[in-house]
Amino acid sequence: GLLSVSVFLNAELTIIQKCRLLFSVETNQELFGAGGWSPMVTDRDPWLQVDLRDQMKVTAVATQGCSISSDWVSRYLLLYSDTGQVWKQYRQEDGGGTFVGNVNSDDVIPNKLSHSMRTRFLRFVPVDWNPSNWLGLRVEVYGCSYKSDVADFDGRSSLLYRFNQKSMSTVKDVITLRFKSRQAEGVLLHGEGQRGDYITLELHRGKLAFYLNLGEFFLFSSSCVAVTVGSLLDDQHWHSVIIERFNKQVNLTVDSHTQHFQTQGEGDSLEVDYELSFGGIPLPGKPGTFLRKNFHGCMENLYYNGINIIDLAKRRKPQIYSGKVTFSCSQPQLVACTFLSSSSSFLSLPVASAIMGGFSIRFQFRTWNPDGLLLSTQLSPEHQRLELLISNSRLLLTLHNFGQQLEASAGHRVNDGLWHSVSLDTRSLQITLTLDNEAASTIEQWEQLEARGSFYFGGCPPTGFQTPTLAFQGCIRLIAINSQPVNLNHIQQGLLGNYNELQFDTCNIRDRCLPNLCEHGGRCWQSWTSFSCDCSGTGYSGATCHKSIYESSCEAYKLIGSSSGFYSIDPDGSGPLGPALVYCNMTEERVWTVLTHNITAPVRVQGSSLQKPHIMMLNYSASAKQLRTIITGSEQCQQEVVYNCRKSRLFNTKDGRPLSWWVDQGGERRSYWGGFLPGVQQCSCSLEENCIDMNYFCNCDADIDTWANDTGVLSYKDHLPMSHIVIGDTNRTGSEAIYRIGPLRCYGDKSIWNAASFYQESSSLLFPTLRAELAFDISFYFKTTANSGVFLEIMGHKDFIRVELSSPSVVTFSFDVGNGPAVLSVKSHLPLNDRQWHYVRAERNVKEASLQVNQLPLRFLDAPADGHRHLRLSGQLFVGGTASQQRGFLGCIRTLTFNGVTFDLEERAKMVPGVSSGCPGYCSSSSSLCHNSGKCIEKSSGYTCDCSQSAFGGPTCKEVSFDRESSMTFTFQEPFSVMQNRSSQASSARRESISRAREDVAFTFITSQSPALLLTVNTFSQQYVAVILTHNGSLQIWYHLQTHRTPDVFSPILSSLADGQIHRIRIHREGKDLYVQVSNGHIKSFMWTCNELSCLLLTEVLLAGSKGFIGCLSSVQFNNVAPLKAALLNRGSSLVTIRGPLMQSNCGALNPMTTTYIIGSSSPQGGRTTTEFLYLLLLICVFPGCSSGVVTAVVFIAVCILAVVTRRLYLRQAHRSNHSIKEKEHPHNVETGNRTELHLQNSVRDNMKEYYI
Repeated sequence: GLLSVSVFLNAELTIIQKCRLLFSVETNQELFGAGGWSPMVTDRDPWLQVDLRDQMKVTAVATQGCSISSDWVSRYLLLYSDTGQVWKQYRQEDGGGTFVGNVNSDDVIPNKLSHSMRTRFLRFVPVDWNPSNWLGLRVEVYGCSYKSDVADFDGRSSLLYRFNQKSMSTVKDVITLRFKSRQAEGVLLHGEGQRGDYITLELHRGKLAFYLNLGEFFLFSSSCVAVTVGSLLDDQHWHSVIIERFNKQVNLTVDSHTQHFQTQGEGDSLEVDYELSFGGIPLPGKPGTFLRKNFHGCMENLYYNGINIIDLAKRRKPQIYSGKVTFSCSQPQLVACTFLSSSSSFLSLPVASAIMGGFSIRFQFRTWNPDGLLLSTQLSPEHQRLELLISNSRLLLTLHNFGQQLEASAGHRVNDGLWHSVSLDTRSLQITLTLDNEAASTIEQWEQLEARGSFYFGGCPPTGFQTPTLAFQGCIRLIAINSQPVNLNHIQQGLLGNYNELQFDTCNIRDRCLPNLCEHGGRCWQSWTSFSCDCSGTGYSGATCHKSIYESSCEAYKLIGSSSGFYSIDPDGSGPLGPALVYCNMTEERVWTVLTHNITAPVRVQGSSLQKPHIMMLNYSASAKQLRTIITGSEQCQQEVVYNCRKSRLFNTKDGRPLSWWVDQGGERRSYWGGFLPGVQQCSCSLEENCIDMNYFCNCDADIDTWANDTGVLSYKDHLPMSHIVIGDTNRTGSEAIYRIGPLRCYGDKSIWNAASFYQESSSLLFPTLRAELAFDISFYFKTTANSGVFLEIMGHKDFIRVELSSPSVVTFSFDVGNGPAVLSVKSHLPLNDRQWHYVRAERNVKEASLQVNQLPLRFLDAPADGHRHLRLSGQLFVGGTASQQRGFLGCIRTLTFNGVTFDLEERAKMVPGVSSGCPGYCSSSSSLCHNSGKCIEKSSGYTCDCSQSAFGGPTCKEVSFDRESSMTFTFQEPFSVMQNRSSQASSARRESISRAREDVAFTFITSQSPALLLTVNTFSQQYVAVILTHNGSLQIWYHLQTHRTPDVFSPILSSLADGQIHRIRIHREGKDLYVQVSNGHIKSFMWTCNELSCLLLTEVLLAGSKGFIGCLSSVQFNNVAPLKAALLNRGSSLVTIRGPLMQSNCGALNPMTTTYIIGSSSPQGGRTTTEFLYLLLLICVFPGCSSGVVTAVVFIAVCILAVVTRRLYLRQAHRSNHSIKEKEHPHNVETGNRTELHLQNSVRDNMKEYYI
């Protein structure tokens, strides 16, 4: 209902009194007064509208239920408007649009607005109310009066502010204004100077683009780059702009979004000639002609460096020249409605008869969705239907005509959030579709088409015809049928048509990518209801690209079984620093992280002096911040400096001043050399007491005419690495120096085994409060014998984070960001209080929360679609306990990391009673007792390694499990989805099936044959993963996760891997992101897309399978399962089915030229016979109740596949029968060729058998 309100206003409070409902219910609506507003039960979508009688600055609202009743509103939306007809929903800074209301009819619930709004009309829209009764409201609005100077631009005019002098030169500018626009294009501000300076502020595609140049480029040159801020600014609502410039530094603020940048150009001042133009760029000498599209809308409070431009124009001051600009803001009636649901929203309008026959429809729409039904209607003659829909971001018109379909399309990327105009006309023997200003598309017809029934905008009613296309989600306005405008108010009042799930008088579109909540450079994509992040190429994964795909150190790579090689490490995890490429040298004693620089060869120096020294700058493979993080997190770092000299001194012999020195990473000059502490100008020979001349502290200072050496190692971490070296004494006759700077080398990861032991429930470690507003991740290891306990907790006023062991086998992650407590739990099938280390990782972002425990499946929880985003914490972080000193944790915690920052538990534990540094036990050190993801198990008198989660075996999980085997079927004991690792708590049905899937695949192989099928993983829902070698030996990975589509094919490496060498393949998939590493090469990332590779036929996989695999295969691991090792070590297990011989060896340690084992066989013709076919088949049961009968069915399916492929091979063999005699005449040559190609021994070939792997 509509409520007319009289107000009394002061600077603090707007009191609403003497209210009168239009449906004649007298009431008093002041808080604590009698009565209140309560609509009739029969009212559809009720709301309460308040008229403040003038523009006001509103800062807060308060609500109360109806007095002496049980009617109240528990949640509501707040809309505002200048005109009372075009409305916009108010949203808090964190994006939340729903306000918390009442839980009874008596209490007053205030809501302070995070940013004030300037408006005349307010609308309270109830969302939830008392479920046992009805809704009712009493309201108060707080704020103050608001005055402004307004100018209205008609799209053909501008204001010119002319300077008193020829030009205006400034080093500091402040420009402020507010505007509301009816179009997505238009210039708001422009000025330029003769030397090339210019300043331009314009609307472009609904965003604000700012150009500023200080004397370098010509006007609007191709080199000019705009700074873009804001989005959807053509919504007919006010937006504020602030431009602040000092020299080259600029802040551009639109509403609450600020972007800082440094302008281009050589100067610091902005020089503008003659005038500034507002509303357009007039062409000199041609009045009324403009270079760019003019602004169409209103501006208010326009200030240029303190000068009120609109006030000058209103007073007709001589320096202001204006076109047809008026000083009141006109209010166009561009009323829109919002289609809220993709399944149930629709608007039906009756068919109006046309004078000329046929019909025409015009309307405007805007949306983010790439698909949706816009319009549909039944046609006459019968059995014909016309549909206008958005398909793959294009506009598609389809005529369904007696089982046939005729189509016409228009536009591209119509889901860009902008308004688009559509015209549809059938008033001739053709159907004409026009989009915006593009050329029309037509469908020819033989007879006149007439609409019958109704026009359906959006979806269809439940009783209407059904279409597989989703309903339109977006905004529609300016509907006209047969040139007659449709009054949306009549629809809302029930006087015209019918509707469902519509919101009138507002276009409730949001740009969910502003600000971009994808981290680390992830690209944001959005639909009407949500957004997603494209993390490809960023090095990060997850819903918001928060989680790094790389390990944090070389030490961490060694713990998962990696060998020496180049790796990308992310030293701060999910922090702001990106990954850095390093070389990890895995030795028996230590793991070295090696960072190289650009100067690797020895450098000879001659002719340098203190006046003209030789200076060499070192550029490392990591940034300065990455270097500092790596060095700080390492136990020890060092850098070797090889320095050879002849008649070239390091220090002056008279006063001791350095003649050569080096500069540390912080820019400080250092004059000590290898082997000595800072501040001591000596060399290593002095420490070792073996200098050439004992009167000097360096060999070079002896100044002899023969080569001397002052090589040493710099090892003071705070000064490493060396950034410059300066040589200043090689300008004398016969004087020269040769130096070589080694790479930075560090060992030890201090964070991995940084631990604390908790002995008292009341004890905890305290750390400063954390910033985790939009995203955070917490990870740590724990071991305990207690049944429960809180690992960590941090509180805010209402928000909190808590991770705890809630029972011996359950870890719980709970938090609250203002939407109510959210809880995630992971239950282990084995107790977690077994004195062994267990891994926990909890993450929360604006999209979802997740919890991981060990290698158990992740649990997910979706964030509310329109809930609060910002987590506001103010208290300290409690580790091992709570603020109440209850339910504290008893046990050990190590490697506690928050957003990539590791907490020093050991140091903090020294100051807290009941807590000690470190953790007792054999498995509490960084000695890497168990390798390749093996788990260290504490024993009463030692330790043992549990290799069940590793693809390796042996006492320390370092031995390769097998090299050749036969057919094997592995059945998972737990019924969980391998391809879709989903949580029951992830309730959103609209999420894509692969969005949270995770696979980790690793194996090692040797072969000299291609094509070959290395590995397949199949599910009973016809999904599969296949890893193959193509004809040229390159690696391909086939993913078929959506059965209605062709497989996605990825080629991580184009060179041949069929080279007889050992290759290690690691594949990790998380959602839509795929990461592949071949041997020790770089990790390559891919993303699911539909490209040429996705359209290849399956014959490539079948051909590779028909060729089989000849070579060695070992260390196969899929997620946390090592199926081949399970077959070797658990031959009696019901989970493993083996056919044929299965042997164990270490092919990776043997010479492939002499002892390579053979899997499969090759016929002289290069094909396969029935007894020589090989196929690698790993079948995985992925549903409950997997039994021996199912396994039998799986084996039967495999046999059927074998029969089909055998039949094909038989036909191929028959086709070649004409050539068989010639081939039999020369069997020796073919055999020799195959033997040479595959490097196989005769003795091995003679004993080849048929194998299934």
